[in-house]
Amino acid sequence: MSTMVQLAMSGARETMMAQAVNSHNLANAGTPGFRADLIKFSEAYQTEAGRPRMLNAIDTSDGGQRVTGRVLDVAINGDGWMAVESADGSEAYTRRGDLRVDSVGQLTNGAGQKIMGNGGAVSLPPYSQLSIGSDGTISIVPLGQGPEATAVVDKIRLVKLANDELYKDEAGELRLPETEVAEPDSELSLVSGALESSNVNPIEAMVKMIDLARRFESQIKMMQTSEENQQAMTSVMKIS
Repeated sequence: MSTMVQLAMSGARETMMAQAVNSHNLANAGTPGFRADLIKFSEAYQTEAGRPRMLNAIDTSDGGQRVTGRVLDVAINGDGWMAVESADGSEAYTRRGDLRVDSVGQLTNGAGQKIMGNGGAVSLPPYSQLSIGSDGTISIVPLGQGPEATAVVDKIRLVKLANDELYKDEAGELRLPETEVAEPDSELSLVSGALESSNVNPIEAMVKMIDLARRFESQIKMMQTSEENQQAMTSVMKIS
């Protein structure tokens, strides 16, 4: 196999990977609090053909906030995260604030992740009214009682993280390295009745999709041209 074909194949493979990442971002342009994956190439990690290898990173820039007026919607002010419990029981982090209470009283978000409080996953008893304070404090009026019986149930665990250490696992959940532990940060606050949007720009993602498609076509054409040249050279050698 010629060097040109190897380079074109490597480039086409990386372009397909980049297109998959971009398509995933575009599909989540409407997901509250979603953080886009970035497509980066590093000289420190090279492919077998000597080209920079594509590495995934996370765009931690904020999405815009919009007022919803919904009691269970919350948006994080500043550079913070909510701690959530993953399906495997481990801890992950999110900015997704479309909260809800499931059938057994557990507080989750739209992705089904359990919201963590001071003592683990937040669980709520039956209530008639609920409010979430700016510091993450969850208060309820127990079912069948009046406002004078308002009680604090738990407090959403808000943490500040070193963004350069964050990574997405195979399930798309944001995590820290296993040795890192995120501690609550009392300086962080929430906006109740609001949601943070995804930080994906749909127009930019569409333009990138077109650019990557053209790049892939160019790399395929390069492979075809190289193959045709190789066949022509072989035919010339046979004649001579």
